[in-house]
Amino acid sequence: MLSGGDAPEACNVPNDAVQPTAEDHRLAAELATRTGALLVELRRKHRFDPADPGADDELRRSGDRLAHEFLASELAEARPDDAVLSEEAPDDRRRLDHRRVWIIDPLDGTKQYGEPGRTDWGVHVALAVDGAPTVGAVALPAKGITLSTAEPPTLAPWPPGGDRPGTRQQVITSRSRPIPDGQAVAAALGANLVTLGSVGAKVAEVIAGRAVAYVHAGGQSEWDSAAPVAVALACGLHASRLDGRPLRYNRPDVELPDLLICRPEVAAAALAATAARAATAAG
Repeated sequence: MLSGGDAPEACNVPNDAVQPTAEDHRLAAELATRTGALLVELRRKHRFDPADPGADDELRRSGDRLAHEFLASELAEARPDDAVLSEEAPDDRRRLDHRRVWIIDPLDGTKQYGEPGRTDWGVHVALAVDGAPTVGAVALPAKGITLSTAEPPTLAPWPPGGDRPGTRQQVITSRSRPIPDGQAVAAALGANLVTLGSVGAKVAEVIAGRAVAYVHAGGQSEWDSAAPVAVALACGLHASRLDGRPLRYNRPDVELPDLLICRPEVAAAALAATAARAATAAG
């Protein structure tokens, strides 16, 4: 279990009653995949019209609503004693009294979902136990992929590109928020800086070896990263705050504004780059 000082106080519940089971891992993967299938079908029926962007906004709203209602209903039936934190529902603060909290982003990358041809959107389903992201599934429905802790994916071989001369690494940052930290890490690693949508899609690129790091700062919430971080940790990637602190979940404040997910081989160099940039900014 990850350590950290800002997790809520644990309830007096026996450990064997809260630790994740194989069924929890399977449930996360199944729910993410089934939700993704519903979103694909909804999108398939939509008629994209460049002359009527309002119709695409309605698709985004419908997708958010459909995915949340399905996940909330399924979790209430399958895990009635657990709490749920969802992007698409009011924050029920009673979750702070629970050691097991499902953290869901029913449609991550809503903007991309409403753009024809985009595949960088997904569904995130995670379970945090005592603040640690122990279970997670990231469905990328437009690609027909679900990455999960039920069967953690195997990292691509290192180094990326093998021995091909001239191969440059890639560092990913947010499509909407390219950041100085990402630029600093890319420079330190001699990498290209690229942008992408959904957090889950970014982590999938690192797992597949098409990127070595994902760097973010400037605003996210727990539901954005909980499932991708769980999957990243399960398959051996480094995942932390930009200053190296562990990522903690089910806190009173759901904002989790920065993170670094990267190959373990470049973690020290990436953290050194973000530390140097922070020191320069402070000075």
